[in-house]
Amino acid sequence: MTIHLVDIEQTIHTCPANPDGHPYDIRRTLVDVIPGGPCRAPVTIRCGNTTTQIPCHRHEPATRQCGACRVIVTERTITTRTLTPEVSA
Repeated sequence: MTIHLVDIEQTIHTCPANPDGHPYDIRRTLVDVIPGGPCRAPVTIRCGNTTTQIPCHRHEPATRQCGACRVIVTERTITTRTLTPEVSA
């Protein structure tokens, strides 16, 4: 299982169309990648007289991938900044 560790920073603002506030700028920073290792269930592809084995993550949907090929994204921190409208005097 490959684990991607990310930090998320989002900026929220309010506008007349959505007074409750909504994020308009979301940035994700990849902090660390913990590799899952080599594929444990490679898929054999045949083309003419040639056979090739490829990792299952390149061919199978996520539900049928082996544990080493499956990817998990973990959010380490989520930082939220709120912009307030400037009031002119």
